[in-house]
Amino acid sequence: MYRELNFKKTHQTMQCLLQRISERFPESSLLNVCRELETLSSETEAKAQKIAKPHIALRICIGITIALAIGLIILSFNMLEFKVKSFGINEILPLLDALLNELIIFGAAVFFLTSLETRFKRAKALAALHELRALAHVIDMHQLTKDNEDQGFNTASSPRRTLTPHELTRYLDYCSEMLSLTGKLAAIYAQNLPDAEVLSAVNDLETLTNSLSRKIWQKIMIIKQSASS
Repeated sequence: MYRELNFKKTHQTMQCLLQRISERFPESSLLNVCRELETLSSETEAKAQKIAKPHIALRICIGITIALAIGLIILSFNMLEFKVKSFGINEILPLLDALLNELIIFGAAVFFLTSLETRFKRAKALAALHELRALAHVIDMHQLTKDNEDQGFNTASSPRRTLTPHELTRYLDYCSEMLSLTGKLAAIYAQNLPDAEVLSAVNDLETLTNSLSRKIWQKIMIIKQSASS
């Protein structure tokens, strides 16, 4: 029960976060980013299940192709057995070498065909993970200028800082939560498709979101220390 991510509860957490941001920062662009993340969240389960679902038509085509190839190889061996008595050693050795090369090529073709479905699924999963990775960077962009710098040293190009320390802490905390949920949505793809490349991409994305989140919490700690001093 607790050995895999529950998508429904993850999505409920995402919806709750969206509601919290809408209540505290109704006019912020962070709310629009959270809405986009919630939209991706609502699509994640269907995408992950569709990717993990067996591609029956493709499997049938691959099976028929392999069966036909095996039939041709058996036919070739039958022809060889029928005429082998008329061959001398000088003719048999080149023929065996040619058959060995054909078997190697056949093995490579079988591997290519049997891995075709996995590669199709992998490409779809990596495309979905790319969307989550891009959104993680967008979330990070929204916290870049959020700090408690002294307003007295602003320049003409300084960003506007209208949030109180408490509001700023909540804003940064929401960014951190969004990054964490982004990593959890990515993990759902690895959970449904145990592929080495997909798992590696998910781990890279979780490493990215954790790194960005640590940077945010460093800001939060500085703000809290400044407020208490």
